[in-house]
Amino acid sequence: MKKLLLLLAILPSLAFANAEVHLDKAPIDASNHESLQRGARTFVNYCLNCHSANYMRYNRLLDIGLTEKQIADNLLFADGKVGDQMKVSINKGDAKKWFGVAPPDLSVEVRARGADWVYSYMRGFYRDESSATGWGNCVFDPVSCKVSMPHVLYELQGVQAMNHETHELTLTKPGRLSVSEYDSFIGDLTNYMAYMAEPAKQQRNHLGWFVLLFLGVLLVLTYKLKKAYWKDIH
Repeated sequence: MKKLLLLLAILPSLAFANAEVHLDKAPIDASNHESLQRGARTFVNYCLNCHSANYMRYNRLLDIGLTEKQIADNLLFADGKVGDQMKVSINKGDAKKWFGVAPPDLSVEVRARGADWVYSYMRGFYRDESSATGWGNCVFDPVSCKVSMPHVLYELQGVQAMNHETHELTLTKPGRLSVSEYDSFIGDLTNYMAYMAEPAKQQRNHLGWFVLLFLGVLLVLTYKLKKAYWKDIH
């Protein structure tokens, strides 16, 4: 009896482990400031209505080439300040009633799930009338393909249908953007979310090269010093 209960307990995890999800490679480039700026605009216009980014401040966008005036004029829609966190005004209780779960904070979503996951997820919605939201997404849940988030970008992407035997998606109703344009649009958004998860990563990488260069020079000097000390002995 105990073995049967144990088997029943692990069956869901086994099903999840056997469900394979193909993840497309996200075009991440922290040095592409134009892409990051486009992604920031998309994030503010489409994501920040429901999702917060409490670990990110607007003034970090100065690092990707925006000025304080550009941030205030184009990305701050309330009476906030450039130094404020990217908070959202939606009430978590109301959001839970509407969507069944409160929308998560997206500050570190890429670090939690990976850039490829986010990129594939935002391109993986399809029409599912049996779902409460009317949409399904197998990237989010490979087993049931159910998702609480509606496809807020369907007017841009269009409507996709899922072949449940092959798990292939087919565009049945085009959106305002072509497939390549939408992929680029989501690529910029994912690129920005990757930057938002680690705003100092680029500076840290640059600093790392200087540290390695310093250690390399120090190693040469240390070796020469060692040779000088031991030259009479050897």
